[in-house]
Amino acid sequence: MRLILSFAALFMSTALMQLSTGAVGPLDALSGLVQDFTRAEVGALGSAHYVGFFIGCWWAPRLMGTVGHSRAFAAFTAAGAIGLLAHMMLVDPYAWAGMRVASGMSVAGCYTIIEAWLQAKLTNETRGRAMSIYRLVDMGAALVAQLMIGVLEPAAYVSYNLLALICCAALLPLTLTRIPQPEIPSAPRLRPRLAFEKSPLGAAAVIVAGLSSAAFRMVGPIYGQEVGLRADQIGLFLATYVLGGALAQYPVGWAADKYDRRWVLIWLSGAAMVSCAVTVGTAGTGTWGVLLAAGLFGLTTFPIYSVAAAHAHDFAESHQRVELSAALMFLFALGAIASPLLAARLIDWFGPAALFALIAAGHLVLLVVGLLRMRARPSTGPRTPYVYTPRTSFLIGRLTKGSRERR
Repeated sequence: MRLILSFAALFMSTALMQLSTGAVGPLDALSGLVQDFTRAEVGALGSAHYVGFFIGCWWAPRLMGTVGHSRAFAAFTAAGAIGLLAHMMLVDPYAWAGMRVASGMSVAGCYTIIEAWLQAKLTNETRGRAMSIYRLVDMGAALVAQLMIGVLEPAAYVSYNLLALICCAALLPLTLTRIPQPEIPSAPRLRPRLAFEKSPLGAAAVIVAGLSSAAFRMVGPIYGQEVGLRADQIGLFLATYVLGGALAQYPVGWAADKYDRRWVLIWLSGAAMVSCAVTVGTAGTGTWGVLLAAGLFGLTTFPIYSVAAAHAHDFAESHQRVELSAALMFLFALGAIASPLLAARLIDWFGPAALFALIAAGHLVLLVVGLLRMRARPSTGPRTPYVYTPRTSFLIGRLTKGSRERR
């Protein structure tokens, strides 16, 4: 209990930020369709979010070094609130894309600052428990954020105003806390080539993880509407995906620590392709069939990033872990930027099933790469422990570094 209280401000800000930014993606998708945006324009909103996400990841450590943690957090929160409030003042797909860049930059910047603050306060004795709570708070808030779609009216000022209020509320815990600001962390160098040098399979896997996650979360509402789901059911559809991913963490983590991680990635890719087929096949079976398929999809695709990160870190030296984590996050962002726009265009051309055809194609490529890498390099010796890795900031490597080096 004392541990929870000592980090309460950071955890509360995390939950509020996730509630605000986690709900804006599906709300924008449904609102854009109400405002007669094309599906490609709705997909571009999702891609714009991840453009902002990358900018925030890169810029936040540098801004902290200039103005400090609290002021940087306030600046990123203000950017997110402005992006939300401006939606119904200027209804235009290109303007909304700019606003989504602001919201993506806001969430990445705020998470970077929270994680830098956590890293400065954690010790080897408290790291495991604190990170477990942090992951629970983050994933729990993400789950609730998807369910909020059932009560947020699309294309309504009050809906965006509510999300902006929650975003602003994230300021309060950190700005009112008595915890002193930590020293400014050094910004990690961004070297994407490092990921390919250490693990080509790990690099390919995080790109596919970005493709899967972003396409489903940003274009999934279009798919849900196409197969006849109501707004509240679309919220359940997205929430079930998150829940499936949460339930997968322990069994997949156990398998990733016990067996060759390349085989785990290969089997996950095969299972992801099956889940894509099941999701398409259950489109006409009613709400429960669609929801259960979404849970299966989350179960098979959500853990891939963490397994890939663990596999890549098996080949890294201690001093390379932070930069490797930043490189993996960059590659994840590349996949996430490209996939929503591409998925939306494919739905325009071929119908809603094209979303899962795209994701299945990505996992087929990953499966082939995995089999080729099995022949190119023998299995590793001592391995780093599997750690669920949130895709939140370039600094996440500092938080998981201690956990990875316990073996």
